Amino acid sequence: MKTNKIFDVVGKRKIFYTFSIAAIVLSIVLSFVLGMNVAIEFRGGTIITYSYTGDISDSEVAAAAAEVTGHTCNVSLGESIADSAQTVSLSFPTSSGLTAEVQSQLTDALTSEFADNQLLLYNSQDVNPTTGAGFLGKCIVAVAFSAVVMIVYIGFRFRKIGGWIAGTCSVIALIHDMFFVYACCVVCRFDIDSNFMAVLLTILGYSINATIIIYDRIRENRRLYGDSKTLDEYVNMSVTQSLGRSVHTTVTTVIAMLTVCVVGLVSGVESILSFAFPLVIGLIAGVYSSNCIAPTLWTLWQGAVDRKKAAKNN
Repeated sequence: MKTNKIFDVVGKRKIFYTFSIAAIVLSIVLSFVLGMNVAIEFRGGTIITYSYTGDISDSEVAAAAAEVTGHTCNVSLGESIADSAQTVSLSFPTSSGLTAEVQSQLTDALTSEFADNQLLLYNSQDVNPTTGAGFLGKCIVAVAFSAVVMIVYIGFRFRKIGGWIAGTCSVIALIHDMFFVYACCVVCRFDIDSNFMAVLLTILGYSINATIIIYDRIRENRRLYGDSKTLDEYVNMSVTQSLGRSVHTTVTTVIAMLTVCVVGLVSGVESILSFAFPLVIGLIAGVYSSNCIAPTLWTLWQGAVDRKKAAKNN
C-alpha cells in the first residue's frame, strides 16, 4: 500500500529561521543604505500641479524643479477629471514644505523653460507634516489592532491546542511577512504610502487565513490520533495536508497580480505597480510563513509549555 510522503518542515526549521532572520536584517540594513521613500501623505510637503499642452518630459521637469528649489521631487503626468486638461504634478516630500516665494520662482522658471507647453499653475497644496504623521499613526494603530484581534480570535478558537500561543506565533509570522513587503518597497524604491499600508492589511487577512487552516488541521489530527503522535509529527502531517491548497491558492492570486504588474509597466502607471508587486512578494512570503514559520514556532513554544507542565506533575 502506497503511503503519502510527509514533509518534514519541523526538521528544517533552522534553515527557515536562518533565511527569514537574514532577510529581515538585510531589509533593515538596506533602509539605512538606500533610504526610505516616505510619501507626502506621511511625511508632509508640497504638491504643485500645472496644466500644459503638447508633449512634456517628466524627467526634464524634475531636473528643472530640483535646480530651482534645491529639493528632489516626484513628477507624474496625468489628466484632470474636471476639464480633461493635461497635468504635470510635482511632489516635494519635505517636512517644511516650499515657501510661497520658492513656489513663485519655480513657476516662473518652468513656464520660461517649457514655454512651448504653455504651463499654467493649476493647483498648489501643502500637506502638514503633523497631519501626515497622524495619518501614519492611525494606519499603524489599525495594523496593531488587527493583530490583537487575531490573537484573541485564534486564542479562543484553538484553545484546545494552546490558542494564545498559536495566535502569538501567527502574529510573529505576519510581522515577518510585513518585513518582506517593506524590503520590496525599499529595494524597488516604491514610496511608503497608502498603497503600502493597503498591501499590509491585505496580507494580514490573506496570510492569517492560511495559518488558521493549518491550525485547524492540527486540532483535527490531535482529536483523531490523541497522544499517539508528537507535536512535530502533528505539524508535519497538517502542513503536508494543507500545502497543496495553500500553494494553489497563492499561485492563482500571484498570477493575477503579476498580470496587473505587467499592465502597470506597459501603461507606465507606477501607482498600480507599487501596489501589485509588493502584494506579490507579500503573498509569497505569506504562504511561506504560514507553512514554515508559524506552525514550527508553535511546536517550540507549545512543547516547552507541555514539558514544564509534565515536570510539575511529576
